[in-house]
Amino acid sequence: MSTGIFSIGISGMQAAQIGLMTTEHNITNAKTDGYNRQRVIQANAIPLATGSGFIGQGVQVTTIERLYDGFLSQQVSNAQTNVSQLNAYQSQISEIDNMLADKTAGLSPALQSFFTGVQSVASDPTLVSSRQSMISAAQTLVGRFQTISGRLNELYQGVNTNISNTVASINSYAQQIAAVNQRILVAQSSVSQPPNDLLDQRDQLVSEVNKLIKVTTATDSDGSMTVLIGNGQQLVIGNQASTLTAAASKADPSRIAVGIATNAGAIELPESLLTGGSLSGYLTFRSQSLDPAANDLGRVAASLTQTFNAQFALGQNLQGNINGDPTFQSTLFAVSSPKVVANALNPSTSPNVTATLSPASNTSTTTGVAGNFYTNLTNSDYRLTVGSSGLTLTRLTDNKAWTGADVTAINSALSSDPQGFTLNAVTFAASDVGASYLIQPTHDAATNISLNQAVVADTRLLNVAAPIRTLATATNAGSATMSNSFVSSGYSAASLPATLTYNSGNLSGFPNGTVTITNGNTTTNYPIASATDTVPYTSGTTISFSGMSFQISGQPASGDTFNISRNTNGVADNRNVKLLGNLQTQNTMTGATATYQAAYSQMVSNIGNKAQEIKVTAAAQQTLLEQSQAARDSFSGVNTDEEAANLLRYQQAYQASAKALDIGSKLFDTLLSITN
Repeated sequence: MSTGIFSIGISGMQAAQIGLMTTEHNITNAKTDGYNRQRVIQANAIPLATGSGFIGQGVQVTTIERLYDGFLSQQVSNAQTNVSQLNAYQSQISEIDNMLADKTAGLSPALQSFFTGVQSVASDPTLVSSRQSMISAAQTLVGRFQTISGRLNELYQGVNTNISNTVASINSYAQQIAAVNQRILVAQSSVSQPPNDLLDQRDQLVSEVNKLIKVTTATDSDGSMTVLIGNGQQLVIGNQASTLTAAASKADPSRIAVGIATNAGAIELPESLLTGGSLSGYLTFRSQSLDPAANDLGRVAASLTQTFNAQFALGQNLQGNINGDPTFQSTLFAVSSPKVVANALNPSTSPNVTATLSPASNTSTTTGVAGNFYTNLTNSDYRLTVGSSGLTLTRLTDNKAWTGADVTAINSALSSDPQGFTLNAVTFAASDVGASYLIQPTHDAATNISLNQAVVADTRLLNVAAPIRTLATATNAGSATMSNSFVSSGYSAASLPATLTYNSGNLSGFPNGTVTITNGNTTTNYPIASATDTVPYTSGTTISFSGMSFQISGQPASGDTFNISRNTNGVADNRNVKLLGNLQTQNTMTGATATYQAAYSQMVSNIGNKAQEIKVTAAAQQTLLEQSQAARDSFSGVNTDEEAANLLRYQQAYQASAKALDIGSKLFDTLLSITN
């Protein structure tokens, strides 16, 4: 009997000791990240069968259980990967938002200052100081474009660095998970009990990598864990870890792309597969906010350049020069051509592709009537792909596509749906099938905008005056008056001077060519083969020839004459600079639907709205994360008050078992004394 008492007491002491050790282990790891509370699972020992019945043999510890709930942990993981993604996005977009929200450092004040300078010249074209102020304001505007673009480029490089660093961290965690997998395999093969602390360590590593990229896991029968990313790409399987790569994209070497290493080389992973975590935050910020911001800013720069230059070219400088004269400067601003990047995987024989910004148009697409200049540029990038049956140009923001047998056909398709650029002539061969090119019409425009230094050095070259002058002859007998003339792109003053004569309801004296009469939305063309050919006269209609237009209003008398000549006294003439100033409030962008300021304000608004959206969503996800963590911790976390109570309980159990041993010892001594 005493032997049974001893064995039962010892089993109780051992169970209590394990309980004390487990409780102390819980307490000391109460603040350890990823630690799950452990508890001792006890069971009664197999009883001893006797004639008097089954006599208990004490207690045995069957296992040390880890209190882990897969469902609660998965909820925490889902919330954590979303929070990490949103925090990464927010940290980046707030940089742009703060920059654009600065009323002194943004583009708006520089744009306003420039057009104030233009209006100053219009007020008094003869003042050299006004001309110099306009040039200084133009330099400030160009500098502001470049400064904002430079900051966006810095963010772009920063995102590339963050992506590379994040990929390196993911690879490090993947290696550690694979190593812990191996340790778990060894531990479970030697003892058929779960290695709780190793499991916690592995889960914590998975939690850390989940902050960087969303992962899914599966535990195999041998206890090892498989970690997957994307749509099933293996990051870790058993004790083997894959390697993610961060390298220049094949389609655009300026951006870092994420891939997965294989024996045949790295394979780029589509960004859409890399969801969750800070890596997705950086990728999403780049594609959804940074790229559009750079394109939007470049679109304003390119549109300003194209439209301002188009009107600038229609003027006359202080030296009397007009377009076509040897020393005439037809531009004030300059901007780079669209950026075209050949895919690194293109066949080596594939030709280079180039593109050109389309000239600003001033003809309405609905009425055909001339108005102010505008561009059709969008904020999208495009991809040109070479197929077996021809070419496909795809607008990447919405995947709208134009197809054609060759570049000429593509340009023809764009003529009815203009995008603000055209492709330059190039020929593809059958061996080029599969080649692709990234076309970025506006991405670098704000970076590369500049001023015509010839005009900067000599403000007399500002094209302030109009090139043509109209005048009704002073001795005319009728009441008809003649408006100022205006010219359109491609005008020619070679046929001037011209004198029109009114007789019997008709005008004659036009130079050879075509005369167009516009009455409201109705236009009529009249071919002119000699100076005697006539055109019917209607008061107030617009008369156009050789790119020059004017109006004659009122009732002329027979023999009255009207003169059109080159401007020979444009010193105080401000007609063209006034048209330049009008561009500020005219719809010069997006197919004549937005002003420069409106387009820029929309860009600022888009960034601000997105920043606020991300901020609110991140706060909501953070709350959800905290709630999920609280639910998990209530089950798996360590409650030190509860553990303190357990210490007392196990201490009492240990003392009770020790007391039983003491009693057993006394009984044994009694037996010995009786025997003696």
